[in-house]
Amino acid sequence: MQVFTPADVTKHTANKYLGVLITAKFARLLNEFPRDRSGKEKKLTTRSLEELTDGRVEYKVVPKKRPTE
Repeated sequence: MQVFTPADVTKHTANKYLGVLITAKFARLLNEFPRDRSGKEKKLTTRSLEELTDGRVEYKVVPKKRPTE
């Protein structure tokens, strides 16, 4: 089992919390694609963490718009 430390995640993100959010969203995106059901495939969260820590995931932080009253 591969272990990802917060330092691994923060190499390519601003902080560990942002890294976890990006990883979760990327895993959900990967879930939409067909997968190999041979049984030797990695879990989607592990795969997305690997791609994030390797620098293969590009992301853009979009600020939340506040409702105008």
